[in-house]
Amino acid sequence: MKDFDIIIIGGGLSGSSTALNLSKKGYKVLIIEKEVFGNIKPCAGGMASSMKKFLPLNIDQVIESKIRNVEFRWESSDNVVADLSGESPFWIIRREKLDQLLLNEALKYGSEIIRPVQVEEITSQNKTWIIKCSNQETYKSKFLVIADGSQSHWVRYFDLGPRKPKFANTLALRLKGLGNIPKDAVRFEFGFVKYGFAWAFPLKDSLNIGLGTFINNKTLEDEDLNNKVIKSFGFEDLSFKAVHKRLRIWNGVHKLNGDRVLAVGDAASLCDPFLAEGIRPSLISSYFAAENIDQCLSTNKNDLNNYSISINNEWGKSMAWGKRIAQIFYRFPKTGYQLGVKRKTAPKRIAQILSGQMSYEDIAKRVIKRLLTKSEG
Repeated sequence: MKDFDIIIIGGGLSGSSTALNLSKKGYKVLIIEKEVFGNIKPCAGGMASSMKKFLPLNIDQVIESKIRNVEFRWESSDNVVADLSGESPFWIIRREKLDQLLLNEALKYGSEIIRPVQVEEITSQNKTWIIKCSNQETYKSKFLVIADGSQSHWVRYFDLGPRKPKFANTLALRLKGLGNIPKDAVRFEFGFVKYGFAWAFPLKDSLNIGLGTFINNKTLEDEDLNNKVIKSFGFEDLSFKAVHKRLRIWNGVHKLNGDRVLAVGDAASLCDPFLAEGIRPSLISSYFAAENIDQCLSTNKNDLNNYSISINNEWGKSMAWGKRIAQIFYRFPKTGYQLGVKRKTAPKRIAQILSGQMSYEDIAKRVIKRLLTKSEG
């Protein structure tokens, strides 16, 4: 039975970045990953450059595009464009490359990974986690990090996050070429997708396309709709392979830690409930997870409560307003587009939220009041 300071369930973005942060501090870390290496991850890949402060390494090699403009459209027309100010405040990264870069760096600092392996049982004995796996091995650790994504059942097992999580249904694909999307712009397409929107984010030589719906669990199993969206981005070849996924989105302030255990990233229900952004909360939660575990290990304590407090202050307060905007915007999308996007200052504000320069809290009260007044009128 091998002993570790920390065991992390999940080796994706959240798990690998948590492992790197902890291994750089000198701790013995094991990652248990259920998937085989090499899966393409056609997530949008949008990332605020301000997230550099939460990353303990240089990621220039995985940046595919630096975004200067954010485009908004209503059913392929009624265009609105926002210029991003400053020096490249928003990047598009290739997710599988970023995940692998973080993992390789964590391994370089001494972290270990086993894959493909399923965690089958977790018990606690004398303030030590005992983890039995599908490879017939058992591992021990002082602390445990749940980082196995939106479909995690371990968060429920440890009663972390919302008891009744909310999900966004998403469809994602990657197509060769950029269609009609400029290489330095991202596009949000409203009107086609009920209770949601579509997006197109450019890589160097391909396009990450997605559709997301955020209310009433509406599915995206509609070939005509999907083809219409793909064509709106300038593609005629519709022989694509899409990845369907349910994203666990932010749904209120909840405790994200227990005694010697915490959840990060999608498993912690941190995904943006309005724009489905997942990279930023993954990196933020990984950073604070490592900081709080380090504090506990260095002072011989088990109390991780400061982690939940840190995540709420850094992310949750803004998402509380993002949830309220989403609930109104996606129920009255045409009104939302007219009053929330086409308003003179709105595109710039949304762009600033994407780049991390503003939070939903900064703009929400005015936006919600405007949307409610119009929709009730």
